[in-house]
Amino acid sequence: MAAVLSLAPAPAAGAPARAAASPRARRAGFASGKYREIVIAVAFFLLFDLGVLVLNFYTSFKIDQDTVAINLAGRQRYVSQRIARTLLELDAARAAGRPFQPETLAELRAGTRIFDLSHGAFKTGATIPGGDGKPVFLEAVTSPRGRELEARIDTLWKPYFERLQPLLREGFTPEDLAAALAYSQANNIRLLDIANEFVTETQSIGASRASTLRMVQTGGILLALLNFAFILFKFLRRLRASDAAIEAAGEENREILEAVREGLFLITPDHRLGSQLSASAHTLFGRRVAAGEDFFTVLQPLVTEKALTDARDYVALLFAPHVKEALVQDINPLSEVELLGRNRLGNPERRWLSFHFNRVQDGSGVRHLLVTVQDITARIELQRQLAGERLKSQKEFGMLLKAIDADPALLRQFVERAEASLLEVNDLLRSTSTAQGEAAVLKRLEDAARRIHAIKGDAGTLGLDTVASQAHQFETELARVREAGGGDVGAALLALPLPLEDLLNKVSALKGLTGVQRSAAVPATEAGNAALAQLAHEVAGDCGKKVATVVQLSALGDLDEGPAGLLREIAVQLLRNAVVHGVESPLRRRAAGKPEAGAVEARLTRGETEWTLSVRDDGAGLSATRVRQRLLDLGWYTPAQLDAFDERQVVSHIFRPGFSTADGLSMHAGRGVGLDLVQANIRKLGARLVLQSTPGQGTEFKVRFAA
Repeated sequence: MAAVLSLAPAPAAGAPARAAASPRARRAGFASGKYREIVIAVAFFLLFDLGVLVLNFYTSFKIDQDTVAINLAGRQRYVSQRIARTLLELDAARAAGRPFQPETLAELRAGTRIFDLSHGAFKTGATIPGGDGKPVFLEAVTSPRGRELEARIDTLWKPYFERLQPLLREGFTPEDLAAALAYSQANNIRLLDIANEFVTETQSIGASRASTLRMVQTGGILLALLNFAFILFKFLRRLRASDAAIEAAGEENREILEAVREGLFLITPDHRLGSQLSASAHTLFGRRVAAGEDFFTVLQPLVTEKALTDARDYVALLFAPHVKEALVQDINPLSEVELLGRNRLGNPERRWLSFHFNRVQDGSGVRHLLVTVQDITARIELQRQLAGERLKSQKEFGMLLKAIDADPALLRQFVERAEASLLEVNDLLRSTSTAQGEAAVLKRLEDAARRIHAIKGDAGTLGLDTVASQAHQFETELARVREAGGGDVGAALLALPLPLEDLLNKVSALKGLTGVQRSAAVPATEAGNAALAQLAHEVAGDCGKKVATVVQLSALGDLDEGPAGLLREIAVQLLRNAVVHGVESPLRRRAAGKPEAGAVEARLTRGETEWTLSVRDDGAGLSATRVRQRLLDLGWYTPAQLDAFDERQVVSHIFRPGFSTADGLSMHAGRGVGLDLVQANIRKLGARLVLQSTPGQGTEFKVRFAA
């Protein structure tokens, strides 16, 4: 709430009647255009909004069409390779004397049809089946580069399509197959390269439209802000013009000053408070302020020295007649002032005040500044809460999108494993009591930490960042309980059920999505390989590193679900460990004469008598000296005790719970749980671990168990 204070005397009794306008005249002035400029400005504001809305709608519609084109261009590239593959499968069947599989022939015919339809639609525009089988309209590509690429595809596709025609009918001859296969092998790479360029072209068109949309939005916002500034400027001028009408309301001013919740007062050119202050000003400043006090003396205990200096400069600008007030409103250093005081109980209390300054002019000079002080604590806290909720909602929505796009089998396996692990953690915590002794409590907490760490790794593999982040936070809570020690453990345990329930709710939400996912485009084993490779790249990106990954774990599909799940968890932890601890930064790799991107491989192979999971990197290798120093820093051993250990015994401590050589705690390292989880899973498998490391050349972990 704002009010205007007047220090000028009220009109003398007996003044001519014509000096004051009648209420009817004032209403007539309002109707005849007192606020005409503001109304016009508001009309322009609405017009700007409507224009931006229309442009947004149109550009968004075009972006949606571009998205369809990008998806179908990618499908066209994929289908071309499926056609080439089915031709090879048919030729292999012919060479082996086996009958052609109906599924292979159906796949060839469907792929040929889809490619030809998409190709025709890109040329002339048409309605064709989309990725989900539903009809979508695909506009013809119009960019010069797109037309050129489409013409090149057409040059290769027409002969290809002619050679495929006999294969689309029953009773084709080996010569027909040989002709199609020969053309495919001769031109498939060229067709794939052009298809890749075509996908890139459609993506660039979509990016251009997105850039246009951003420019439209930015321009609309700027115009709206300028219009709003104009409205504000006009409103302030009208407010100052109304001073004369308020001069006779001295008594009303006093009533207002008693009632308003804002702090209201005038300050003079020598920075003294005016004679009239609202009652709320005393509450807002936290003490009784008196007329005539120096404004900056009152302000000094509430703000920083820099803010106080900036406020002095700002007030000086406002008292300078040649400075346009509207031009300096946006640089107000006291628009949001954070205060750290104490409430009535003496406890620390954080508040935010907002100071707004307005000139009270007398002719060409500035007579006073009207200061309005508001407590905006509730607004600031609401803004922060809304920002937090908005960020949380965005993360939740992003997680749901990734879950929908994830491989259904992998997601279902993750949900089942995560739900079972969380219920086991819940049982562990419920059965944990300080009466069992601190060692037993810590043992149960370590078991819980391993299960949560496995969930975090699996969630990161599927790109479920919200679940991974929440699991990481729960790990932090478990670590805090383990570090509490003594009598504080029991109290700290009470804080664990709530975050555990939140994490279980997240997994339950994902469980509901497993029935509405889109069908997987690739086998689950291939999707698992791709997911682990993507995880390695994401971890590398977070650590400022580069990696080139090879993941071959398709053989997991030949194992029972139990061993497969344990091996997958081992692979996730060893892969993450290789990127975080093994591969060096690009700068160090260049200095060592290595490629910037570290090589990381994960393979599962089956021999005659045993399985072997191998995870290797070409990084710096394990440093026994660094492990030894870390053991000293942790206080686990004395120097004399460590001198009695050989290098193998020292290095073996990397598998102990709570041991980590990471420099600090992060999402990917620092808790000493990853290799502890690896060792626990190896014991469950009945496997053995072979560790080979060469300084400067790399490290390899091999897990072997009976076939």
